Amino acid sequence: MMKGIFERLKGGKTVPLDDPEFLKVNEVVNRTLSLSPALNAATSTAEIRQRLSEIIGTSLDESTTIFAPFYTNFGRFIKIGKQVFINHACSFLDMGGITIEDQVMIGPKVNLITENHPLDPADRRSMLCKPILIKRNAWIGAGVTILPGVTIGENAVVAAGAVVSKDVPANTVVGGIPAKVIKNNFFIRNDYIN
Repeated sequence: MMKGIFERLKGGKTVPLDDPEFLKVNEVVNRTLSLSPALNAATSTAEIRQRLSEIIGTSLDESTTIFAPFYTNFGRFIKIGKQVFINHACSFLDMGGITIEDQVMIGPKVNLITENHPLDPADRRSMLCKPILIKRNAWIGAGVTILPGVTIGENAVVAAGAVVSKDVPANTVVGGIPAKVIKNNFFIRNDYIN
């Protein structure tokens, strides 16, 4: 039995744009597009939280702060933890799933991209998605782009302007294009280790 289109997208399957079920994706995209102007016209962080909660389908914790403008093309596959800060003009393309754990800080103009297309020109008009996971207490600097399938480890720092195409280990600093480790184990304190 064939899985539904949302399971196939989140499961990393290649889904042609002319798939008969793609209409379901377009319905979610159109709903998100209709809700986005109110989100980006919000006049308080509480209203932004409320409007984004409508888009993603779950209530955001009051300890989380998001600044507008905020952009997403889908929204339903975004999960955001507690005490998260997301600065201005971030763009989340989330058909592959984006999970942001507690205490993450995200700088302005960060792009989280879970969506891609196959290299083969014959299949290029298809979606190929992989999830992004940003673990607890990570800091993503201004203008960073994180590509499909990447996990950012706990306490990691991604320097401004980096393009991240591979997993980032916990307790490291990465930077550059493509991002490479600059510092290892910078955040190990005796009172932090169990």
